[in-house]
Amino acid sequence: MALNEKMWTVLDDMMKKGTLVDFGFFLDGTSGYAIGEGTGENAFTGVSMFLPFMKSEVYEIISYERGKELTREICKAMIMAAKQ
Repeated sequence: MALNEKMWTVLDDMMKKGTLVDFGFFLDGTSGYAIGEGTGENAFTGVSMFLPFMKSEVYEIISYERGKELTREICKAMIMAAKQ
């Protein structure tokens, strides 16, 4: 219980600072998810704070709008390259 309380305190602090946007538990009782903002260094620091008690997989994401922009740019570049 003491370890859980310490980890929850860290998570609460990260949420107050804005580096952790959301955190939730999966129904299996042994896993969950976290959504954070910041740099790769922020992600590394955040997940390292819970080692060796929690294992993490980190995925960087971009917004839907930015993904659309980039996909349009890539498609246009491929069309231009095919015309040459």
